[in-house]
This record gives sequence, structure tokens and C-alpha cells, in this order.
Amino acid sequence: MIAESGHYALVLALALALIQSTVPILGARWRDPALMNVARTTALAQFLFVAASFAALAALYITSDFSVVNVYENSHSTKPLLYKITGVWGNHEGSMLLWVSILALFGGLVAAFGNNLPLSLRAYVLAVQGWIASAFYLFILLTSNPFLRIASPPIEGRDLNPVLQDIGLAVHPPMLYLGYVGFSISFSFAVAALLEGRIDAAWARWVRPWTL
Repeated sequence: MIAESGHYALVLALALALIQSTVPILGARWRDPALMNVARTTALAQFLFVAASFAALAALYITSDFSVVNVYENSHSTKPLLYKITGVWGNHEGSMLLWVSILALFGGLVAAFGNNLPLSLRAYVLAVQGWIASAFYLFILLTSNPFLRIASPPIEGRDLNPVLQDIGLAVHPPMLYLGYVGFSISFSFAVAALLEGRIDAAWARWVRPWTL
């Protein structure tokens, strides 16, 4: 059930991202505060669902559930706990899930702590972040699903690539992704400014702390 729950959480995150990417833009166009505020609610909910999906995949690795293809191909029951956890992102499917989780994290941070932003600007920023996330959710669900089951589960897994079983490579991907995936929020601010037709000193002040 953990794998299925993780998969469904990812589907729900996609649905929320699609709402986040469309409804707030309509609200900004129509100057409707209620529709613009949908961006904040959906961004926070989307992050919670994708975080739950990531936690589900991590739980599958920790418990060595080899009925899941991704776990079977990248883990082993005798592997140290640290490398069971880091095995989550030691493969294409898991790293894509980490990628979109960080995208949703930065959207959630703007939703939670961007109260100083003009309502329309925040709506546009979160909508653009929702566009980006939607594309990655679709890619993961259609081509790189980390929750696929094996019809006849094997007793043991194949183990993680030995090259990746190093403390430096364990912490490297999350730190790297926080940097360059997190920078998507600056892109979202830039596109939001173009949509709003307003790039001035005030906009620079709003985007600067997020870029830093």
C-alpha cells in the first residue's frame, strides 16, 4: 500500500499543480483576490502531497520492499541505513522525484512567507512555478514512475552502484538540487514580471531575497 499511496499522492500533486498554474492567472487578469489566493493554498497542498510521495519512496527503501522495481534495482537488504536512504535519489526516477519535491518546496516557501508581495505578483509567480512542476509531474508519471511493482517480487535487490556509496555523493545531489532547482523561483519571478508588465526597482527588491 505504501507504493500505491506514494503514486496517488504524486497524481494529486499534479492535479494541484495544474490548478495552481491556471486559476491564479485568471484571478490576476480579472483582479479577483479569491482566485489569486488559490495559488497560495494549492502551492502549500502540492508541497505536502509531493513530500508524502517522496517519504513513501524513502519508506520503501528503508524497509527493503523489493516488490517495487526501483527499490529492487537500487538497493539491498544488508546495505547501511544511510545508503538505503540515499539510494532514493541514486537513480533516475528517484532523482526526478527529488527534483520536483524541491520545486514544490520553493513554491511552498513563497506561498508561506511571501505575504509582503503584491497579491497579483505572488499569484503569477506561483502559477509559473506550477507550470514547471506540472511538466515534471507528467514526465515522472508517464515515463519514470518510481512506484512500479514487480509481479513476482525477488528475495533480494541488486544493490546501489558502489560509486554512489560514499558520504560525499550521499549529500551532493540534495545540496546541488537545492541550488539550481531552487533557482527556478527566480525564473518564476522574472516570467511573472513579464506577464504583469512591470519590471522596476520595487520588483527587484521583492525578487532579491529569493534569488539570494
